[in-house]
Parts: sequence; structure tokens; C-alpha cells
Amino acid sequence: MESNEVLEKLPRHLHNLIIDQPYTNYTAQDQAVWRYVMRQNVKYLPAVAHASYLEGLKRTGISTDRIPHMYGMNRILKEIGWAAVAVDGFIPPVAFMEFQAHNVLVIAADIRPIDQVLYTPAPDIIHEAAGHAPIIADEEYSAYLRDFGKAGTKAFSSVYDTKMYKAIRHLSILKSDPTTANGAIEKAEAELDHLTKLQNTPSEMALLRNLHWWTVEYGLIGTVENPQIYGAGLLSSIGESHNCLKPKVKKLPYSLDSQNYSFDITTQQPQLFVTPDFKYLNVVLEQYIDSMAVRKGGIESLNKALNSGSTCTVVYSSGVQVSGKLVKIYENNKEPVYLGFEGPSMLSFDGQQLEGHGVRYHKDGFGSPVGSIKGISGNIDTMSEGELAFNGIITGNNLMLEFTSGVQVKGSLEKIIRKQGCNIVFSFQNCTVKYMDMELFKPEWGVYDMAVGERITSAYAGPADPDAFELKYPAPKEKTHRIKYTDKILRLHTLYSEVRSMSEDAGNITELERIWQSLKLHYPDEWLLPLEMAEILKNQNTGLEKEILAFLNALSDKDDERQILIKNGLALFTNP
Repeated sequence: MESNEVLEKLPRHLHNLIIDQPYTNYTAQDQAVWRYVMRQNVKYLPAVAHASYLEGLKRTGISTDRIPHMYGMNRILKEIGWAAVAVDGFIPPVAFMEFQAHNVLVIAADIRPIDQVLYTPAPDIIHEAAGHAPIIADEEYSAYLRDFGKAGTKAFSSVYDTKMYKAIRHLSILKSDPTTANGAIEKAEAELDHLTKLQNTPSEMALLRNLHWWTVEYGLIGTVENPQIYGAGLLSSIGESHNCLKPKVKKLPYSLDSQNYSFDITTQQPQLFVTPDFKYLNVVLEQYIDSMAVRKGGIESLNKALNSGSTCTVVYSSGVQVSGKLVKIYENNKEPVYLGFEGPSMLSFDGQQLEGHGVRYHKDGFGSPVGSIKGISGNIDTMSEGELAFNGIITGNNLMLEFTSGVQVKGSLEKIIRKQGCNIVFSFQNCTVKYMDMELFKPEWGVYDMAVGERITSAYAGPADPDAFELKYPAPKEKTHRIKYTDKILRLHTLYSEVRSMSEDAGNITELERIWQSLKLHYPDEWLLPLEMAEILKNQNTGLEKEILAFLNALSDKDDERQILIKNGLALFTNP
């Protein structure tokens, strides 16, 4: 793949989600779909999109004529500090956010089928490359994306979120495959609807995804009375980019309250939110981050970590970071007094694993008290070696530390780890830890490493040092479908290829009559290829041109969607 400086800094645990762009799988019809949508965008969007859109198209090297080689895009994206990678459809939200935090644009490699030109329920290369990429050239918006991604990597998800992600991914895969049976789609829709009704209190990630949806994906900018489009979902949907500005779609001022508006990816949106400018997006984002466990700390944040049921990091007031699966919080008067982690755990400081305290050493879990110690005045976190000695805390001595909560730690203090003027870990031999009538650690279990800290200042999703924790994001088990075309459809793709060759060589149109007869006989509902043929023949006033235009006009009367597609397609070259 075509790399750049941004990709070279991408964490290893994200690499499993990256795929090679299957460029040779794009058919001639796929290329025609790209051209149709992009030409519609370039014609329509200048009047309704944020000013940075068209400039961004130029800066990111995206052509209207051909599906981009996204890794070739990296040679240009590096100039604005970004990169692009291909992925297989929807990826887990936390991984999506982490790519974004590292200035990497995630691009779903597939392209929408011809029957979903106006709107597609699944991410595709039109949505990602033509929707997201141009806007990131704006520096203020680029900064918002990066900051949003950083917040997303810290947000707690829930078990329910994981089920919803899998259900949405499954439905989008089925809907983006034109060969999927209706029964399979209806079953997947019913399962998603059932899950939606089960939602209780939304997680941090669920609320953050709402904010992401109403800004990055479906955001408007300007005033409620006169908004412009900047959300990628709108920029890439030639149907919804028209409909979204109509009065029937309610326009609301963007605020933190938009976190409470859920969304349905399979349909057009009933309301949209308008930000006055890109700077204001970060104002709202900061308001939301202030409510997150990563900034609040205390028992509320610990409960979010506990309920997530997955790897988290808890930060003590000394700065020591404990990463693992939090499974137990002992409380006294609604304050945490002892924390228990299950399975592989790790101790870190400032995002770096402490030497000797990785997941191999703490493979069976970790537990430690929180709070102040009886008989000691002052903050034990920041005491100097002399101050610790004054309070009897000396390496080599037998100690009995009794916390104000009632937790007791009794053993021989063998080592103190200090970082940046703070005491962060006390290590004991022959140690017993008790709370009330519970024995939380026994001498025969080995060395007892106690995290030092009077309070919990932060908690967030994921490990503090992902590489040291050996974090991995496995590729989704269910893959997007590689469409199996019938021989008849493959012959149609050949006709698309032949017509495209004639378009690029305007003098060689002698075979159009043969292609037209084949189309009439075998593909009576085909609309896009006749449009391309009509454009080649424009203003020639031949019998073939008149016949194709009459065919298109008759076809447009069959249903409203085709009428829109054909009318707008003809306007590209009859009224440029």
C-alpha cells in the first residue's frame, strides 16, 4: 500500500482492520456510478455546500471521472497531515475513532450498487472518499475530527453497544448486496428493531456517536434559516443532499442536546442540526468530554468502567494507571475503597507501562486500595523520601497501613516506585490485605503491588499502553459480500466498458448502434448506460440519439426515483 508519515505512526493493533483496496473488482458499471454521483455533486453542491468542499476535492486529488486509488491519495493527503486506509464496511466504533484520532481517514472499499445511487445504508467509497476527504482539508474541521477521535478512544461502550454494532453491520451488508433475498433483510431489520427497543441508559460511546452523526456525517453549517452542507452523509447522497434543505426536514441549532437524538442509518433523517461554524463544534465537544469518566473520576466513573465489561484504565491521584477488566468495587459511604481487576492487568505511568508490571506479570489480575491512611497527615502521593520515613514508611521495614476506610495492608515494604515526584507503587513481601471480614490478598500469592493514590481522578476505555497490553482489534468475522454476477450482468458490464472507450475516443462511435440494440433486447430497464450513450451522441441530431432520448423519457415515467436519476443525468450535458 502507498504509505506516508501518518500511516507509519499508526498503532499496530489497528492494522488487522486494514484491507487492500480491491480495485480490480470495480466493474465498468461501478465506474459509471462513481462518475454519475460525482458529476451530480460537482454541479449541485457549490450552491449548497460549505465553501471548503470543492477546494477540498482539488486538494485531496479526487477525480470525478474515476474511482480513486485511495493509497495513491496518500501522496496528496500527507500534504494536509492525513492518510487513508481501506476497511471492510463498518468497523467497531472505538477503532473508527482511534483511526480518526491518528489523522487516518477510514474508507469502506466497496461502492454502492446501481439501485442505491440516491442513498445507500452502508458506508462506501463514494461516502468516504467523496464525502469525508474533501472537508478534512479545512484546518478547523480537521482539528475537530482529530479531537473527536481522541475523545472516542476514551469513551466507555457497553455490551449492548457491541450487539447493536454487529446488528447494524449485518443489516448494512445484506442491504448493499442486490442479490440478498427480501426475507433475509426483513429478518435482520426485525432483529435490529428488537435490539433498539431494549436500550436503557445509553453509554458514553452511544451518546458520542450521536454527536458524530449529527456533525461529521449529517451536519449543516451557517444559520437555521440558511444552512449549508458539510456532513459526509449529505455530501455523498445526491438524494438527501437535495431533500435535506427542504422545509420538511426540521433544522435545529446544534448543541449538546443533540446527543439525545438517536438515528436510523437505513433511512433519510427527519431533523438535522446547524452549527454556526466549525469552531463551535469543538465547544460542544468539550462540554461533552467534561461529562465523561475520563475527566470526572470518582465512583461515577468507576461504575461506568465496571459496567462496560471490557478493558479499561483507572487513574489514581498519584498518576499511576491500572489497566485491565474492572470486576469489583468495594465502597464505603459511596466512595471507592478497594478495586479488583480480573485477568491480564498492567500498571503504567503517563501512557507507558512500568517496567516489570505488564500483563505477563499481572496475568491473574490486580487489586489495590484507594484513600488516605490513618495517622498520616498530608498527601502520601507526593511525600518525599524523608517525609515517608518520618511516617515510618521505609523500605525493608514491616508495615501495617490502615486506611481510613478500614482496609488494612500488612507486610514487608520491599520497593517504592516514584515518577515525577510522586509515589505510585509500593511493593510488599509476606503481605496480607483485609477489608472488614474479607481477606483480599494472602502472603502465599507472592509480591503484593499496591497502587498509591488517595482518590481516582480518571477512568477511560482501553489500556493506557495498548502495545504493551498486546491489544488487538480482530477483523470482523462477517465480511461484506463480493457480489456474484450472472453471465447476463457480466455482458452488461462489457457494454459499459465499450461505451466508456468510445466516450474517451469520440471519433469511434460506430458500434453504438449494436450496443443499443443489445440493450433494448436484453436490458430494458437499464438507465445509466443509455445516459452515457446519449451524452456521446449529444447535438448530433441522429435517429439513434432521438431513439435513446425517447427511451429514457419513457423509462422515467415508470417510477419517481428513476425519473429523478434520468432527469438529473440528462441535465449534466443538456444544461451543463
